[in-house]
Amino acid sequence: MRSINKNIVFLGFVSFFADMASSMLMTILPIFMVYVLHEGVDKLGIVIAIATFISYAFRILFGYLSDKYNIVKPFVVTGYFISALSQPLLAFSTTFMSVGLLRGVERMGKAVRSASKDSLISSYSKKQEHGKTFGFHKMMDIAGELSGAFIIYLIFIYFSKDENSIRLIFELTLIPGLIATFIALVFVKDVPKNVTNKSSVINREDYKLLPMLFIYFGFIFFLMSEQFFILRAKESGYSLEMIPLFVMSFTAIQTLTSYYSGVLSDKLGNFKILLLSFVFAIISVVTVQINLWIAFITLGLFTVLSLNAIRAYISQYANSKGFIFGVFYGGVAISSALGALVIGYIWKLYGFESVVVFSVLGMLALTFLLLILVKKQ
Repeated sequence: MRSINKNIVFLGFVSFFADMASSMLMTILPIFMVYVLHEGVDKLGIVIAIATFISYAFRILFGYLSDKYNIVKPFVVTGYFISALSQPLLAFSTTFMSVGLLRGVERMGKAVRSASKDSLISSYSKKQEHGKTFGFHKMMDIAGELSGAFIIYLIFIYFSKDENSIRLIFELTLIPGLIATFIALVFVKDVPKNVTNKSSVINREDYKLLPMLFIYFGFIFFLMSEQFFILRAKESGYSLEMIPLFVMSFTAIQTLTSYYSGVLSDKLGNFKILLLSFVFAIISVVTVQINLWIAFITLGLFTVLSLNAIRAYISQYANSKGFIFGVFYGGVAISSALGALVIGYIWKLYGFESVVVFSVLGMLALTFLLLILVKKQ
């Protein structure tokens, strides 16, 4: 890890605190929606869809603008600041529409910064070490999520587990959110300004990256997010203080494996690591009704392996990195939003078992397509 650029280390700490705040929010948001606001699981699906879909246009737009006008750090700082201010406001939400609106604003902040942040990481990555660099950054990212879940666990163990505590946790997200913004503003360096404004951002050579990306988008559509896993844990009878422990297992496995999965991606190739991540995702959904610990851990392995592989792939081969990162995040936003809507309604109308069948069959089909693509490489 000593060879990793200092600027990427600072960005790692930015993500650490930002994702600490995000984890404090997302760990209990499904419980807040269903058991405090008394909204149905279909409404949870709508909120997830709103939050991710709103970010779609902005991720592509700001990735495009970042490449065209060489605007990187300003977008990164602004994005973190928007998220830092919007997350605590959820403490005052009383309806699923207000939750959806604030989640949409927070996701817009992530959209503003995401493509530019990855472009910045890529610009400070050494040749042949893109996987390791993104693996390190993801490790810091997930370590923040682990810390956020642990904070909630301590609050539920040593204080009350009522509505007031949940709303207080939302308010406390302001602290790590502002710390992340401060580090990004003061310590993170911008990319070198060695390129003039581009008349054309879209590069035809980047089209060769699309098959892998579209397979990933389709896979995300069928995969249940961890928020549905959290709700399943609650419906299975686990107490409120146990929920953060499941999230901690989900994030701990990512923290432990992220750096080395990036190194492995550099050695074995991004396609093979992505294929392995698909296998873990299928196992997670298959086991969600059998053993939730295994389900959360294997979902974590899918998340860290797939994101490291995709981001390293774009960093290595994309010409217009900011734009392609924007397309990537935009595609994930659309597919996960539509998937959340469909899964939420299938769960409500036909039950959780139908969701599992729908999810597994869809993921198996996309895994087969990826296997064909790997053989062509």
